[in-house]
This record gives sequence, C-alpha cells and structure tokens, in this order.
Amino acid sequence: MVAATAFFGKTYGEAMGLLVEARNYVAYVEPCDRSRLEPAERLLLSAETLRLTARLTRIMAWLMAQRAVQAGEISRDEALGGPDRLAQLHICMHDAEGVGEKLPPRLYDLLDRSRRLYVRVARLDDLARRDPEPG
Repeated sequence: MVAATAFFGKTYGEAMGLLVEARNYVAYVEPCDRSRLEPAERLLLSAETLRLTARLTRIMAWLMAQRAVQAGEISRDEALGGPDRLAQLHICMHDAEGVGEKLPPRLYDLLDRSRRLYVRVARLDDLARRDPEPG
C-alpha cells in the first residue's frame, strides 16, 4: 500500500506541475506565439491547446477521484464511474505527431508530456477496472 501511495503521489504531483505549466503557457506565452502564426497555424494552435486542456482535465479528475477513495470519501466503484471514466479517449489519445513543426516548441512539449501522462493514467484506470476490489 505504501508503494501505491508513493506512486500515486508522484503521479499527482507530476499532473499538478504540468497543469501549472500549461496554465502559464496559455496565459503568458500562447498569445505571443499566436501573434507570429498564419491563420491556419493559429487554428491548429487553438485545437491543440484545447486538446492539452482536455487531457489535463481528465487526468486531474481521475486522480482526484482516486485521492477521494484513499481518503474514504467515496467508494472505488464511484471513483471509477461508468465504463468511460477517462472519456473522450479519441480526443485525448490523439498524437500530435506530424504537426510538431507547425506548433510552437513549448506547446508541442506540453502536448507530448500530457499525452504520455494520459497514457499512464489510462493504463492505471484499465488496471483498476480489471482488478477486483480489495477487501
């Protein structure tokens, strides 16, 4: 249980750090990046920024639900929700490969890191759904 708690804490900390970085990018850097792009590239920037937001929102919702289970605030079944706790997989799992040269490097880095974290959390979700509840 200690190893699982440490792993969860590390994942939660990583997600929170990435969320802060993404917020800072959108608030302070993205407007400058946007001003240097052509209209089609601005549209791509907007779409990928929304993808970043969707990923991080889903990751944090899942992690906060798991934290609530650990605190005894909700049951494991409630935390896992329906068959689709990490909804919008087709949006969040999309890989921005091939568009990297069209995106500002900072955004591409955030997209890459958020996708890798999303994949890890999706695996955890899958494992949690397959394992019977302890106890």
